[in-house]
Amino acid sequence: MGISLKLSFMDTSSAARFQSMFSFLPKQMQNTLFLRAFGFLKVPLIFACRPKVLELTDQKTVVKFPLTRTTRNHLRSMYFGALTIGADCAGGMIAMKLITEAKADVSLVFKDLHAEFLKRAEGDVYFTCEDGDAIAATVKKTIESGERQNVPVKVIATVPSHLGNEPVARFTLTLSLKKRQRKEA
Repeated sequence: MGISLKLSFMDTSSAARFQSMFSFLPKQMQNTLFLRAFGFLKVPLIFACRPKVLELTDQKTVVKFPLTRTTRNHLRSMYFGALTIGADCAGGMIAMKLITEAKADVSLVFKDLHAEFLKRAEGDVYFTCEDGDAIAATVKKTIESGERQNVPVKVIATVPSHLGNEPVARFTLTLSLKKRQRKEA
């Protein structure tokens, strides 16, 4: 028996169906499959980086990007484009989770990005976002008002295998949410 996913699986009802299909798996594996399926169907560069969701709560997310041939630059450290994709994933996962749980039809996009690259990332990179409370408040306000809402989201990238908790990069992304209007026939 094969599993077929529609290209529009990221609408709220389809995301809920996706989660229920894999409810027998541990939550961490479900979250990783969800992110990779989203990448495969919507943003192939995410899929190519092979992200793994290590933690996803209403307050915090941790996403791991392995240092592979695909994510590496000519200096054998993680390419800054891959680092930016990791920040995007970590910053967006909490919002995607909250939107799905609210069964709301809300579009999510990052409208700008500020990055500080502090050290070379010479190992697997862990992207951590702890702005869940601010994201939750913005999701709620978006659903209630129907207006576009923006919130800055901070993401820290670390390489625990080489540098412990010392950041290799810091990101601030502006998350922009808007309730989709139903088209009338």
